[in-house]
Amino acid sequence: MQHRPHIFDLTPDSLREIFTEWGLPPFRAGQVLEWVYQKHVADPAAMTNLSKRDRDLLAEQMRFLTGRVVAHQTATDGVQKLLMDWAETPEVSEVGEGNVGLTVLADAKPQAVRAAETECVMIPTPERKTACISSQIGCPVGCKFCASGLGGLDGNLTAGQIVEQVWQLGALPETGRVSNVVFMGMGEPLSNFDNVVKAVRTLHADWGMGISARKITISTVGLPAQIRRLADMELPVTLALSLHAPNDLLRRQLIPWAEYVTIEQLFEACDHYFQRTGREITLEYILLRDTNDRPEHARELARSAKRLRANVNLIRYNEVNGLPFGRPETDDVLEFQRILKQAGINTHIRASRGRDIAAACGQLRHEKAVAGK
Repeated sequence: MQHRPHIFDLTPDSLREIFTEWGLPPFRAGQVLEWVYQKHVADPAAMTNLSKRDRDLLAEQMRFLTGRVVAHQTATDGVQKLLMDWAETPEVSEVGEGNVGLTVLADAKPQAVRAAETECVMIPTPERKTACISSQIGCPVGCKFCASGLGGLDGNLTAGQIVEQVWQLGALPETGRVSNVVFMGMGEPLSNFDNVVKAVRTLHADWGMGISARKITISTVGLPAQIRRLADMELPVTLALSLHAPNDLLRRQLIPWAEYVTIEQLFEACDHYFQRTGREITLEYILLRDTNDRPEHARELARSAKRLRANVNLIRYNEVNGLPFGRPETDDVLEFQRILKQAGINTHIRASRGRDIAAACGQLRHEKAVAGK
């Protein structure tokens, strides 16, 4: 099974090369990609402008939908969540240059086969259909308040598996075409750099999903070397920095990886990103009751945020069973926002969607790890 190419991993050029090897005419590549991305068909038998021989060959030699939907939940606010089981994950290896002291997955082809599950979410509004997707199986960062890293890291998703999540979410009932993509599910996207960038190119491409790069957001806890790499990729995606604390001391208490990089280093990398792409940075800040949501934290954050061309997204903490943090009081959230706005910082309070099915920010995880599931 592993040697068979995955359609969502391929570009028009690589698909033409494969078809040439198989004795198929190269123009078939455009036809197949049109079926998959424009007509949302991933069953070769339904690709009616191909001969039966060609359809049978595709079904036998190529993989289309590789993720098995284990569970599908719908929240009272219309958010939908998929638990997906993947057949292939790569081995864990030490982090490369620029991230010394951290253990993540190297960019590599799958080396091992084992069962693995991730979650992804469709967030609909009248104006947009946003796919919140995972980049890794589990998460290596281990933020103290987040469910995704409770079980550690089990593997990288391939570029094709990342793209397939968006395709699967777009096929859900009452969804329609995906308009926006956020890499805010499970995993640290920039520690699976090559696969994430390859997936973004497919999501953005005219022959792929045709989603504007400006409607794709990559959220990172902060890997300065990778942020600089991303700035040079000529992909003007939105970069969201998961800051969550106004100073290094508190950030290290909440985010283990903050032990290896300072806010100053992160802001320097983010400023480089802005200079290269012209895209303002989004600072993500999860408010934890009586931990980082006090007025003094807001004033300190305001002083820091002024150094960047940045917007601040305030996120009320979404409770996770077994973790010692609480959701902030509404008055405290509004006061935090008021202080930032008074300092001239463009600030928004992000709505919590899908909380009743554990689909909100910070709640995605290996579903089987949840007691009672």
